[in-house]
Amino acid sequence: MKYILVTGGVISGIGKGIIASSIGTILKSCGLRVTAIKIDPYINIDAGTFSPYEHGEVFVLNDGGEVDLDLGNYERFLDISLYKDNNITTGKIYQHVINKERHGDYLGKTVQVVPHITDAVQEWVMNQAKVPVDDDRKEPQIYPTSLFQLGGTIGDIEGMPFVEAFRQFQFKAKRDNFCNIHVSLVPQPNATGEQKTKPTQNSVRALRGLGLSPDLIVCRSAKPIEMAVKEKISMFCHVEPEQVIFIHDVSSTYRVPILLEEQGIIKYFKQRLNLPIDDQPSDLLMKWKKMADRYERLLKVCSIALVGKYTKLSDCYASVFKALEHSALAINHKLDLMYIDSIDLERSTEVENPVKYHQAWQKLCKADGILVPGGFGIRGTEGKLQAISWARTKKKPFLGVCLGMQLAVVEFARNCLNWKDANSTEFDPDTKNPVVIDMPEHNPGDMGGTMRLGKRRTVFKTQNSVLRKLYGNEMFVEERHRHRYEVNPELICSFEEKGLKFVGHDMEGNRMEIIELENHPYFVGVQFHPEFSSRPMKPSPPYLGLLLAATGTLSAYLQRGCKLSPR
Repeated sequence: MKYILVTGGVISGIGKGIIASSIGTILKSCGLRVTAIKIDPYINIDAGTFSPYEHGEVFVLNDGGEVDLDLGNYERFLDISLYKDNNITTGKIYQHVINKERHGDYLGKTVQVVPHITDAVQEWVMNQAKVPVDDDRKEPQIYPTSLFQLGGTIGDIEGMPFVEAFRQFQFKAKRDNFCNIHVSLVPQPNATGEQKTKPTQNSVRALRGLGLSPDLIVCRSAKPIEMAVKEKISMFCHVEPEQVIFIHDVSSTYRVPILLEEQGIIKYFKQRLNLPIDDQPSDLLMKWKKMADRYERLLKVCSIALVGKYTKLSDCYASVFKALEHSALAINHKLDLMYIDSIDLERSTEVENPVKYHQAWQKLCKADGILVPGGFGIRGTEGKLQAISWARTKKKPFLGVCLGMQLAVVEFARNCLNWKDANSTEFDPDTKNPVVIDMPEHNPGDMGGTMRLGKRRTVFKTQNSVLRKLYGNEMFVEERHRHRYEVNPELICSFEEKGLKFVGHDMEGNRMEIIELENHPYFVGVQFHPEFSSRPMKPSPPYLGLLLAATGTLSAYLQRGCKLSPR
């Protein structure tokens, strides 16, 4: 087993997750099996109770784990399926150790950070590294793990136990099996225009002071870094020049594995970790290169309006953005994603800030398609309902995900069934027409980990379904869920009589999973989150359908048997 540790310095949010994912992609392209573990030093047990503004979206795994969005990067880049134990937090580790102490496993010893917490980290990492994550379920050989996403920098007090754990672990694993990659920032102040190496020097010094020496230093920068800067970092950070890798800002993250490969990272890993691989990249990396080249040559544009409540930070909808981007790339279009705060579409905004109100509606009106993603809470729901009504009446392609589907049902009930007070019991527990209700078994009082989570099967009720055709005419699909409310199954007949068809449900036939509106180019809602399963070379069918409808090519695509036209 080989181990690669990715640490970060200077600032958080520097791109450690993308670097780790890209390194994994390169190693996978060399024929190795790769898994990934993310270590977060916060005390939360998992990411499930975070506001999206804290750490971006909550990514959901097949087993129902609510984890950091970096695990989404790992899955998309490596095309693997991870587990909740692939996301380690301080909370999980301390809970594990405290439970062992209560059970009497430490036989009267004083339980301390060293050795008990650090040993627990090492044990967890070694055990989880052996868990198969590929479709054929074979044990992986090497894994990248990204340490310190929260705070994200060496020297954070909350991350110290993990650094100490890996300081010990490097000797346990032996030199040929352990490698440390340190990701740092090379800033370029506007005042001088000079690329500064001092932050990286200080960061590496701090890392060494804690007992870890970087084997590779990956320098992030806005612009390509000059050779003189590389030599300076090499000299002051005590590494060879070829151990300093530069990754500047690029047009798409698909380009990052290519930049790493061009700087000789395959050859370095082959020597440093004694890997049985060729120096040359395989077909998989060539596919990535072609995909990155094609992305940069796209000329036609498709605009999608994302109507949500967390629009100030793009990471809040990271998987949604990626799923749309994968689909746009598949049909040779550049994605123009317009974020619209749903509150800006509401009448109250027209009174308080008419300029913002009209700008939001202008964006919505000129979009080729409309997407309402998942979310929680009543804030902004009236604006989402307005956007859904616009999409339905103006025949604009529409996709509603999770809450987006539930609100599409509410909007249809109010405006087509004339149930004016129709609502979700999440927002109005006393409504006379509860078209969306809570699931009692998933609402026990505690917030964390109590929703209907993870991969569940959805069965198609009819052959005459656009989404079924997009999924390749399968009898059922398995997608990931994260919700506590569902469409009221007792009211289904009233909707179907008016043309809103529930074409997919769960195995028991009680929970409604997919809606489609008759006589509309593309009006689809799904209770699940298909964005979590989208991959760069395997776009998610509901998102692909939205992009095809938005570009006016859905009918032709379905007539061709769901095959894309030759590029």
